[in-house]
Amino acid sequence: MTELLRARTLLDAFITLFRGGDEEVLARLLVLREIGRHGEVPFWTPQALQAHFVYLNPVKLDTVLKRLRENGLLCWEGEDGGYRLSEPGRVALAALAALLNFSEADAELGYLTAQVAGQQQLGRVSHEALQHLLGRLNELYRYFADALESQSEHQIRKAQARLEAVWRWVEQGTEVMHRLLDDPELDRRALDQAQAIALAQSRVLRLTGSFQRRLNQLQAQRVHLGQSGLTSSDIGEWLRAVPQKQLAGLAAGMLHFLPQPAFATGAELLDIAEHELLERDRPPPAEAALPQIDRAPEVAAPEAERLYQAERLFEELTALSGPVPLHQAVLAASYPETAYRLSLLSLLGDAEAAAEASVVAEIVKLPLSLRIEAAVDLLDHPEVASISRGRVEGNTR
Repeated sequence: MTELLRARTLLDAFITLFRGGDEEVLARLLVLREIGRHGEVPFWTPQALQAHFVYLNPVKLDTVLKRLRENGLLCWEGEDGGYRLSEPGRVALAALAALLNFSEADAELGYLTAQVAGQQQLGRVSHEALQHLLGRLNELYRYFADALESQSEHQIRKAQARLEAVWRWVEQGTEVMHRLLDDPELDRRALDQAQAIALAQSRVLRLTGSFQRRLNQLQAQRVHLGQSGLTSSDIGEWLRAVPQKQLAGLAAGMLHFLPQPAFATGAELLDIAEHELLERDRPPPAEAALPQIDRAPEVAAPEAERLYQAERLFEELTALSGPVPLHQAVLAASYPETAYRLSLLSLLGDAEAAAEASVVAEIVKLPLSLRIEAAVDLLDHPEVASISRGRVEGNTR
């Protein structure tokens, strides 16, 4: 708001120029531009103006001159008896001249880039101008990306032509961003905006190859109409150029609508409804109730202890690297555990025990075998006095 109030004089100049109908605006712009175009003769007498604008109605010319003078766009020099441009009027004309240089199609990006470039040369780059340039680049990228995603050859070619039209502005904008980023006096906010603009420019430039690749893919998908040399793309381009009235004439007689007979009457509908509601046998709905919650089976203390012993034996057997004596493989701290371990070793290779899903089955599946001899080994153990002589070794069968 502060910037707008500070520039109130310049804003009043634009309000004066563009208030009213089209003819009034064009007349003011014409007169003001002709007065400012002759820099070698900045003063215009009323007679010179009447002679120069002989093609305008004198009353309308006087009205335009009075309006421009009363609103501060023209100054009247009483001593010299001539009109000249005021400072707000000359600034408004300079801004208008810059805008008219970019009046061709797709020149908006060029105008915004020129604004940033000019400000950069003067050392006063406005954040608003950078934001406008960034916003336009993001809009163009969205337009190009949507065209690629549409899979329409017409849209892709149209977007490709537009990209070629703005290509030079993007390249010049890249140079401007390089100069901005190299400026050591650029503030932090402007630096972030310049980096965002450079990123947006690179995204737009990377789309150049994407258009041609997508067109090549669509080229392979074209449908050729017999031996005529025409393709579905040619037919589509021709149809787009045909007026709607002519298209309606071409479609006449080509669309056929089948009759939709209605044979059902109220009585038949009532009979059907009665059968569906009352007489039709329907299977009873299946019960979808969840089963009752069952408590997990509790494991007795002895079973849990044996499971732990079996797991420990499995770990020891897995770690074996060669044949070991039987007493070394099964001897435990107590007689019951030793006997249980020996009973597990006796199951090595048992097919029936290997079919179970437990740690016992894992022990049975180990590639080991138990060899028992007729002799007995005497042991120095508090609970186990002797044990059959044997060894546990790898299964070589």
